[in-house]
Amino acid sequence: MKVGFVNIFGKPNAGKSTLLNALIGEKLAIVSPKVQTTRHRIKGFLNSEDYQVIFSDTPGIIEPKYKLHEKMMRAVKNSLEDADLGLLLADIQDDPGEIDTLFSSLRLKVPAFVVLNKIDRGDSEKVKKAKEFFGSKSYCKRVIAVSALKKVNIDGLLKAILDFLPEGEPFYDSDDLTDLPTRFFAGEIIREKIFEFFEDEIPYHTTVLVKEFKEKLSLIKISAEIIVHRESQKAIIIGEKGKMIKKIGTSARQDIEQFLGSKVFLELFVKVRPKWRDNELHLKEYGY
Repeated sequence: MKVGFVNIFGKPNAGKSTLLNALIGEKLAIVSPKVQTTRHRIKGFLNSEDYQVIFSDTPGIIEPKYKLHEKMMRAVKNSLEDADLGLLLADIQDDPGEIDTLFSSLRLKVPAFVVLNKIDRGDSEKVKKAKEFFGSKSYCKRVIAVSALKKVNIDGLLKAILDFLPEGEPFYDSDDLTDLPTRFFAGEIIREKIFEFFEDEIPYHTTVLVKEFKEKLSLIKISAEIIVHRESQKAIIIGEKGKMIKKIGTSARQDIEQFLGSKVFLELFVKVRPKWRDNELHLKEYGY
């Protein structure tokens, strides 16, 4: 059978998480129109009798400003070193020269496909020119155009990946979808709601720590803390008379129930941790 590690790289907001979800056929990575939504490396397994593909969604490549960013870029660096194939994801609307500089700077030691994403937003001439441009680059084995959101040519991309991967024995059980614990995804779903409901500043100043994840007979009890920098941010997250924290909780609980296929009791608390993004101890506690 075909087996291999396929890691997805690109700028923030190129659509890496959307592509992972489209390839896996499940929503594993949270998605937001805001940049830098993904903070961890998230693996998803695509299994069949004929193949096992271990996909990795990685944080968008940025210039680090905080210790948090440094840890995110370390996850990218580690991903560069253990892939059988890299997927270099480019938004068709972005400047090809800029993207080429970024891809070249990765100094990939493994073969790579350039995947042109969001072709539903670009005209055919732009796609043709981008294919010619990236097709001439030494790091690029193939150029494939897709729309991850609209699931255009996802099957074509998967076929190209499988053609390229080596034969081998599977690394994971065929029933496994990921190697991350379920509580991680509960925390990510809560964080996704913060991206959804709040303006730009708040999501980047918050993280979520799942303190309790207990499977009982009739439901799963989850207790989580939303961590913020300042008291003023805590007030915004809670909202007038608790309106916003209730909105986050209701929406997150519904999505977690759908993800887990079980009833969920969700408790949310908001804690202030000044400058947590630059605090090594806090970052370790929060899983970074």
